[in-house]
Amino acid sequence: MSLALLVLLLVFLGIALRQVFRIPLKIWQIMGAGAVLVLFTGKISLVSAWASIDWSIIFFLWGMFVLGQALEESGYLSEFVARFLGSQCSPRKLVAIIVFGMGLFSAILMNDTLAIMGTPILLKVAHHRGVKTHPLLLGLAFAITIGSVLSPIGNPQNLFIALEGEIHAPFVTFLTYLAVPTLVNLVLLYFFILFLIRKESPVIEEREERLPYNRRLMVFSLFAIGMVLVMILYNIVASFFPLFSIPLPWIALVPALFLILFAPKRKEILTQLDWHTLIFFIAMFILMRSVWETSTLKDFMMHAAKDPAGIMGISALVSQLISNVPLVALYLPVLKAEAPQMVSYMALAAGSTIAGNFLIFGAASNLIIIQNAEKRGEKGISFFEFALYGIPLTLLNLVIYWAFLTQIT
Repeated sequence: MSLALLVLLLVFLGIALRQVFRIPLKIWQIMGAGAVLVLFTGKISLVSAWASIDWSIIFFLWGMFVLGQALEESGYLSEFVARFLGSQCSPRKLVAIIVFGMGLFSAILMNDTLAIMGTPILLKVAHHRGVKTHPLLLGLAFAITIGSVLSPIGNPQNLFIALEGEIHAPFVTFLTYLAVPTLVNLVLLYFFILFLIRKESPVIEEREERLPYNRRLMVFSLFAIGMVLVMILYNIVASFFPLFSIPLPWIALVPALFLILFAPKRKEILTQLDWHTLIFFIAMFILMRSVWETSTLKDFMMHAAKDPAGIMGISALVSQLISNVPLVALYLPVLKAEAPQMVSYMALAAGSTIAGNFLIFGAASNLIIIQNAEKRGEKGISFFEFALYGIPLTLLNLVIYWAFLTQIT
């Protein structure tokens, strides 16, 4: 076993056991220590470490963090929760909004975006209604992972598959292969989260948290979100015609820079920004590249399975080690060398994405939700709690996707 792989396993072990043994470290600190260790021991050079960082994802996340923080600072989220998601909203309606609203919306805005914006909303919902936060956050994590399977812009790995696989009419293709099993999985998730909320959320003391309402910042924030939606809509239209496509980072960066330059409370937005999650991702990119360069994982991927069942199985498992975006980056050349059928690409999209519901390491959106909650003083979802519900749910999700993709070939 290479030293880099050993460091990765120790990092995962530290993240899994930090709450059990009350280790006074955050997830980003443990991952950062792992990256520093492989750099210090020379298992990855500074040049390779710098090249390993996917700055497009970092800039995209930064931009979305700015939008989410601006909405929160404006007090709009508190008003929204009190008006639409408070105690008058039934559990069934609340779960439907989480599963179908946020889940399907993630297919348009990307799951990481919904993780950034949805976490503070659901924390305020829990406090306003006087219920536990974990069932709501688990519902958000599972829903945006499943919903993001639906489109080529639902998550970074789908976008990567659509571009590198040179898929013609990617929106139509993803819907044709993945719409039905995704909707089935969302329906199953609806009943699962409804059961979880009723089972694990006894009423606790209500805490109504309303920030001072800043109407001017709210208008700026909603205008910025409108800019995001317009650019995404343009990219969807551009995919059907030979038009220039707006790079993904700019969809978040342009509205964020607009807020930083012109909106009120700019200092507060930047001060409260979730910088720790950005540090986590930079450290993760460095550590994953070190593992890839110094372990036998590369040889294993070169001989990976090519049939839909094998592709989904390997994607779900290996994503737990190196996350889903690096997994897709490694798996795509293997598939392209075999002149694959379209169903192989769709199996890779479904397997690598649904892997996020298996363990907290499987998707970036899970870690964004957990760290976003901890930043706000909440106890984060533990590794074992997530696995308790995520593993059986993921296995069921995979069976449904496999059954449908097998029939469509």
